[in-house]
Amino acid sequence: MTQNAWMRWPSREALGRQGTSRPRRLIAWVVRVFALGILLWGAFNSNRVHGWVTVVGGVGVVVAGGLAWALYRTTFQHRLWPSLGILLLLMGLAVGAEALGFRGPALVLWCGCAVSALERLPLAVALPATSVALASYAAVNNDVWLTTAATAAGLALAGYVLRLDAEARGSAQRLLAQERAARAAEAESAALAERARIAREIHDVLAHSLSAQLVHLEAARLLIERGADREQILERVVAARGMAREGLDETRQALSALRGELTPLEDFLTQLVGTTAGAEVTVTGDRKSLPAEASQAVRRVAQEALTNVRKHAPGAKVRVRLDYADHQVTLDVRDSGGPPGDLAGAGAGYGLLGMRERAELLGGSLDAGPDEEGFVVTLRVPV
Repeated sequence: MTQNAWMRWPSREALGRQGTSRPRRLIAWVVRVFALGILLWGAFNSNRVHGWVTVVGGVGVVVAGGLAWALYRTTFQHRLWPSLGILLLLMGLAVGAEALGFRGPALVLWCGCAVSALERLPLAVALPATSVALASYAAVNNDVWLTTAATAAGLALAGYVLRLDAEARGSAQRLLAQERAARAAEAESAALAERARIAREIHDVLAHSLSAQLVHLEAARLLIERGADREQILERVVAARGMAREGLDETRQALSALRGELTPLEDFLTQLVGTTAGAEVTVTGDRKSLPAEASQAVRRVAQEALTNVRKHAPGAKVRVRLDYADHQVTLDVRDSGGPPGDLAGAGAGYGLLGMRERAELLGGSLDAGPDEEGFVVTLRVPV
């Protein structure tokens, strides 16, 4: 046994009452009441007990109870010297009780000190204290030496078993507390992840919708500054109004997605491409149901890619291809290129960066860059 094991206190969980079942608490109280009954019976049932001796006996019982409670508190607080001092006082009280003729209470006090020391003190201190208490018990007890030795050994074993049982209960309490803390941390982490997902969805919807509206409203402003006719300006304003309606629809779809109510991905892409002139969508591979996060990533990347086409290459032909493979789904958005629009410099340029982060969170990738004709955005998401 290591030095730390000799000097280590039983844990506070082991020394406390928390985690103790009701039957065990009931048994403990029965034992206490039984010990108190023996003390009282021994103090007042002797023929030699009368007068001031009776008063001393009663005071001794009260003092013994107070010292026992104090020993419980000091050992629970892991205060070695006060605990040892109280234990010595209890054994001294037993010596005084024996000197006054209260042999029964004295034996009970020595036995209680022996068991309590082994149960509640570090072993390096408990073993000497228990040895002194049991030696005093053996010196005073009138039984046959074999019976006395067996009783002393049984008391020592009982104290050590109580110690092991208390430490096992304390370990169970600590494990239970750790499990509860882990569950609380897991629940908090899940809540934070869900909040981040909701924030991502709201941001992506608003970014797409507001960017599209900004394209048309900025175009309308430029037309007004250039003195364009009323029809051209009205066309841009009407388009912005349409984008606002689409934004509301996308917000509803995002809320439905958060509730797990997603429209089929192919239908979504068909509707999305239908709002862009010169765009077409192709679906290859065996269609399958995608996880909500993967489906949302495909939808948001498609929206962002088409928004970029409207901003940077208005009028370009767009080909959207959705490919279902065994272990991943691939979205490919290509445009034929063309002269940059009036709003090619609008926006902060964070759209594709946000989409790349979303893909990486899912273990996928997003590539974006020019090709032979125009610009291509490719999203790969494992499923």
